Amino acid sequence: MTFRNLAHYLDALEKTSSRIEITKILAELFRKADKNEIDKVVYLILGNLAPIYAGVVFNLAEKMLIRTLSKAYGIDNDKTLSLFKQMGDLGEVAFALAQNKNIMSKNQDISVDAVYKSLTEIAGDEGEKSVERKIEKMADLLTQLDPLSSRFVVRIPLGKLRLGFSDKTVLDALSWMETGGKSKKTSLEQAYNQLPDVGLLAKRVKEKGIEKAVAEIKPQIGVPVFPMLAQRLKSPREMIEKMKRVSVEPKFDGLRIQIHFKKTGFLDGSKVKVFTRNLNETSWMFPELENISKFIKANEAVLDTEGMGVDEELRSLANFQTTMTRRRKHDIEKIASKVSITFYVFDIMYKNGESLINLPYEERRKILDKSVTSGKLLKVVNFEVTESPDRINALMRLKLKDGLEGIIVKRADSKYVAGRTGWRWVKMKEKESSKAKLADTVDCIVMGYSAGKGKRVSFGLGQFLVGIRDGDNVKTVTKVGTGLTDEQFRELKKRLTGLEMPEKPRNFIVSKILEPDFWVEPSLVVEIAADEVTHSPSHSSGFALRFPRLVRFREDKGLENATTVSEIKKLFKLQ
Repeated sequence: MTFRNLAHYLDALEKTSSRIEITKILAELFRKADKNEIDKVVYLILGNLAPIYAGVVFNLAEKMLIRTLSKAYGIDNDKTLSLFKQMGDLGEVAFALAQNKNIMSKNQDISVDAVYKSLTEIAGDEGEKSVERKIEKMADLLTQLDPLSSRFVVRIPLGKLRLGFSDKTVLDALSWMETGGKSKKTSLEQAYNQLPDVGLLAKRVKEKGIEKAVAEIKPQIGVPVFPMLAQRLKSPREMIEKMKRVSVEPKFDGLRIQIHFKKTGFLDGSKVKVFTRNLNETSWMFPELENISKFIKANEAVLDTEGMGVDEELRSLANFQTTMTRRRKHDIEKIASKVSITFYVFDIMYKNGESLINLPYEERRKILDKSVTSGKLLKVVNFEVTESPDRINALMRLKLKDGLEGIIVKRADSKYVAGRTGWRWVKMKEKESSKAKLADTVDCIVMGYSAGKGKRVSFGLGQFLVGIRDGDNVKTVTKVGTGLTDEQFRELKKRLTGLEMPEKPRNFIVSKILEPDFWVEPSLVVEIAADEVTHSPSHSSGFALRFPRLVRFREDKGLENATTVSEIKKLFKLQ
């Protein structure tokens, strides 16, 4: 397939808002792509070169791409910068310049495979004078593209391709490609949750069909599994009614960390790879895990843990923000000496080449106990199995007294299933009798902000609009403008600087009366507390948060981890 052909599909997708129509366009595209290129097509339409966990980064900022466009089209940097200020989109600048050039490129029928290889080479170029080489290579690539292709290729390194759909829509389209509907969506999602590489999955589907491709998928050491998440229920009595026999574990307020251990080492020589709940590899954050071998009685293992900071001066568990200081890449050894990490291990999904995710919880816990030795670095989480609501309440009180966030209640016979599906895991963060505020916080996506007035002029921000997920769309749920400290206002403005977008993202569903002064890229997740959830005719989610207040920034969570409309509905019913 030529990239010119792919660009026409991208153009059609950009102009389409209907989810079904987007799925049909993608299905048609996948039918036309052959088995040797479909994985690359999938990565490119998602604006990537590889799955998230691979951590491929272009390191091509706007200033570098302005120089690139100037070089490719033979114009002055100032003129390119002026066009960018007018248009607000370097993709549109590239489109205009390529049209104005009005000459035939060297090879406007360059293939998708060739473009993918060029972009991969650019992303992988490091070391001395790599910036100049990246600009040279990118400029050369642009001279081989038609104007429409240039528009989309320029957006990819900037992370600005965003066409309003995600991996899940690609799975829908793969089902549609084969069956003409979404009947195979569930089996594709189950396979994707175990091996979250949608490009690889598409390639296998193209080669073998959905049924065979899905049957062959299983977790792999070094590739993160999508984590299992907890739902909410109103009371321990309801938990027992729905889940019968349960296990109760303490709930920690730390970093959800998935640890992959390989005794013989991975290709890069490391024995440990660490992934966050949104599948980003963060092995560099935890240098102490180099000593993990003495704690694991297995050749290979995948462990589900909660990383909790320990204040070395106070010798006590640190709060979430202190734990998050580990995300600073500079002076990590120095930070580690002040805030050590203990990994509380509560599940095992893989051991010595075998997937354990389809085993019941109690079976996995037996294997876990035999596989991990508790110590300062790793501690196996204690649990108690019960069928008594009163015992759940008693354990909740004990954990709160110990200074923990609450408890996690798990169905004793549950498999390890990604996401919040069925009544398998339930979190309980406050006493059942507490009616003073909403029983749980809401993880929201910042959609935009309004300029500050009065005292807040100096902050550059007055209030901000947040939303929750509904499929690939983001729907509004509240505006937040009170309950923030001056420092939080400044920190939020700092985080949003550079995320501003010239127009509303296509997947934002917002009433005109709620539109902010500035739109931002949907990438910052914030934890919001509120007194209650109410029905709302104004907010596109259909719900609003009453007396919302910022709890903290969730650097450990991505867009896909944000609260959904269906979860807000459940919170509303629990009140």
